[in-house]
Amino acid sequence: MTHANLLTDNPELYEARFPDPERLAGRWAEDCLRRRGAGPRVLDLGCGTGRDAAHLHDAGRTVTGADLSEAMLSHARARYPGPAYKRADLHGFDLGRAAFDAVVCLDSSALYCHTNDQLDGFLSSCRRALAPGGLLVAEMRNGAYFLGRTDLLDTPAVNSFTWQGTAYRSTTTLAVDRTAQLLRRTRVWTSDDGSPPVEQRSAWRLLFPQELRHFLTAHGFDVLELHDGPGPRTEPPWREGLLPGRTADADRLHVVARLAATH
Repeated sequence: MTHANLLTDNPELYEARFPDPERLAGRWAEDCLRRRGAGPRVLDLGCGTGRDAAHLHDAGRTVTGADLSEAMLSHARARYPGPAYKRADLHGFDLGRAAFDAVVCLDSSALYCHTNDQLDGFLSSCRRALAPGGLLVAEMRNGAYFLGRTDLLDTPAVNSFTWQGTAYRSTTTLAVDRTAQLLRRTRVWTSDDGSPPVEQRSAWRLLFPQELRHFLTAHGFDVLELHDGPGPRTEPPWREGLLPGRTADADRLHVVARLAATH
């Protein structure tokens, strides 16, 4: 069995596995920016294939998409022109001081900060990148959901889909590493084209709502919204006109925080 990140290495396969034809994530982010009066310069951190960056660009914003994966960035430049695309590590990056009015970080990208030092590096970099009063908009898994709940951990989840005539099947198992405070994912890919199975391992930091609020406050952010939905990956999903909730109990967290005017 070979080890690789099949989706990161194959952006078109990623979009086939996780279609977002209604651009829910980008629309939700734009709604947050608009409601909170964000300026036009936006950094989409962990932009992946570029779909959300392109939506924000089409909404009239000046967008920079940043990602660590060269494959994703090449795909984004070719498939979603308009934004500028740059390689950056969210653990620590410098794309210009006060160069942005908002940083958007969707689909649990921030949770690839596995340690407190990495999380401090991420938030310090966001603080440097943002103009005073700038916004941080993030969407991620909710660590608190796994307190006493095992429904997402009990059985492997199987997904099948066909892309370019090849049938793919993924078997995903989640496990909580309580010591490291990580949600570890093992995903095994098989396909009907004769390729050997591919095992992919990844992990997300499990952050609890009050813990996240503490980190943000320590880095000079005022938390404006911190809730479990509605959002682009909730059930039912967010739609235009829905306002943020007040609880943080379900499996996603949605954060809007404003950088204090003096920092």
